Amino acid sequence: MSNQMPFEIDQIASIAQVLPSTISFCDLPSLIAQSASKRPEAFAIVDGDRRINYTTLDRMADRIAASLQRDGVKPRQVVAICASTSAEYVAVFLGVLKAGAVVAPLSPSATPNQLIAMLQDANAQKFFVDQFVFETLNDSVKRLPNRIHMIQIDGHQELSLKQWLASDSNQFLQVKIEPDWTFNLIYSSGTTGIPKGIVQSHQMRWLQLQYSPLSGFCPSTITLIATPMYSNTTMTTLLPTLAFGGCLVLMSKFDTASFLKLAQSEKVTHTMLVPVQYQRLLAFKNFDKFNLNSFLVKFCTSAPLSAACKAEIVSRWPGTLIEYYGMTEGGGTCMLISNLYPKKLHTVGQPVPGHDIRLIDEYGLEVNPGEVGEVVGRSSTMMDGYRNQASKTSESYWVDSEGNRFIKTGDIGRFDKDGFLILLDRRKDMIISGGFNIYPSDLENVILNHPAVFDTAVVGVPSEEWGETPMAFVVRRKNFVISEAEILNWANRQLGKTQRIKAVKFIDELPRSAIGKILKRELRDSWTATFS
Repeated sequence: MSNQMPFEIDQIASIAQVLPSTISFCDLPSLIAQSASKRPEAFAIVDGDRRINYTTLDRMADRIAASLQRDGVKPRQVVAICASTSAEYVAVFLGVLKAGAVVAPLSPSATPNQLIAMLQDANAQKFFVDQFVFETLNDSVKRLPNRIHMIQIDGHQELSLKQWLASDSNQFLQVKIEPDWTFNLIYSSGTTGIPKGIVQSHQMRWLQLQYSPLSGFCPSTITLIATPMYSNTTMTTLLPTLAFGGCLVLMSKFDTASFLKLAQSEKVTHTMLVPVQYQRLLAFKNFDKFNLNSFLVKFCTSAPLSAACKAEIVSRWPGTLIEYYGMTEGGGTCMLISNLYPKKLHTVGQPVPGHDIRLIDEYGLEVNPGEVGEVVGRSSTMMDGYRNQASKTSESYWVDSEGNRFIKTGDIGRFDKDGFLILLDRRKDMIISGGFNIYPSDLENVILNHPAVFDTAVVGVPSEEWGETPMAFVVRRKNFVISEAEILNWANRQLGKTQRIKAVKFIDELPRSAIGKILKRELRDSWTATFS
């Protein structure tokens, strides 16, 4: 099995040097229209049995934009979407942008109270939902602001998209989109509190697109979308695929067998997956029977991907594996081309050319080379701020001695001698035990080496003696018979005295967000509720 490696750091560096000054701005709807004009019959979307070409997608977006204009939605106003992945979702997303409005993709897993709070914060003028979200909101609908009109994109009722649409796409009045207009409003996951609306401009998205050809995005690209549409993780592959005239293959819900069948039958070239999806795919008993030779690039982001998993992907899955480290808020991004750097799989790579990443201590001072600090980053692709939260926006920045603003990540890490970033943990997840800093990832890496362990998460729990002490939640591999005490003793024999784990608890599955982040707060709360 040969691995294609067509992407070189030197290429990225040479392009990055000319990006800001030589490439004129173009908005995404205009790029879609160009594809519809030049390659009208080329497929833009595969959704189940449906194959939608660029002409049809562009006309659908025109009708949605015309309908929004008819209903009085003005440029720069917000339109929210909360639904599972579908061709209609993509069309609505593009139609909102065509009208010059702002897309606010919301998570279907959010509670009714969270959805209402986000709609109010966004001052949304329209709200597109699917049947599931409509039924979830149920009685809460009456608490929606009166101005919000709900449209069900997959329904055939009074609120259906089909009945709401304007009859003629020619009714759409062209809007000149300015670079500084807001492209989308993405709400944070809310795992650490009330979600914050992250404001991203058309200019930011345009600059992100300039790097995409270096990862093989072009008219022949076929991208399998298997992560939720509301996530910035999904946007990193969905947007360049459409911008460069490629084809999206949509999955409404991730399933290992379905993913592999689609990848093989559609000859997929690109995909973005989160670590837990890679774990499940590689563990699938028939994984190696599928022909995945069409893959050029697989991406990973949103959560740490273990070095062992990266190595397994490189050895068993054709194409290049690229890991991105960054934030939805933007700032600095690191990239690891795993196939090229087999000895750096424990890192998240080097800063992308043009991105400035530094480490600071708890006092806001830069640390010395090789020392541990909080990761802060700066680049041309940074958010405009958090909507309606000026103080939170200010808190998110660190300013260097020359007055340059960097975005704080909340992650702790250090650079190795070659400039590769090693992540240690989230600052909020760091355990302080007896005055010593303990990084859960160090402990997790040890536990994962046990052959009976499939997955694990270490959290700090209250201790009268030490203030905090580590404890581990472990998911066992199938068919392994072993006790919690055996794993605890095995791990502690390999850990330093200050790192030793208090207890191991077996669970069936680690709680995760929709994009694969482990919800450590839930684990801590479950321990406290049981043993406090």
